[in-house]
Amino acid sequence: MNIVKLDPELSLQILEKVGIYSNRFSISEPKTLLATKEVLDAPKEMTEGRRTSAYKYYGVAYLQHNLVFINVRKIPDEKTLENTIVHELIHMRFPYLAHGKRFNKLVRQGLKGKSFPPYRKRSKISAI
Repeated sequence: MNIVKLDPELSLQILEKVGIYSNRFSISEPKTLLATKEVLDAPKEMTEGRRTSAYKYYGVAYLQHNLVFINVRKIPDEKTLENTIVHELIHMRFPYLAHGKRFNKLVRQGLKGKSFPPYRKRSKISAI
């Protein structure tokens, strides 16, 4: 049962949330796709890997192209929508982190309003 219906107002709300969370997570705001048609219409190299299977997921982060897909048609309610937005943006902010306990903890913290400093690659400490 799909309660969430994509209309111009919802699109605007989603894009606003993406902007707010992107700012909190210290990442540049990704281009956001909201329908599977947009994924298929995007250049193939941008959506490679999860192009034709994107419809199966609530969301997909295409890290190398600063692009996220929020599958509004599959999302059952507002809470799941918010979770999905934060989940995909946590992928963008912590690109080295796979799903798991730490990842889920960061999603929960993000949902509660936590901000994260900009991502910096760790400097290699050379032995003297």
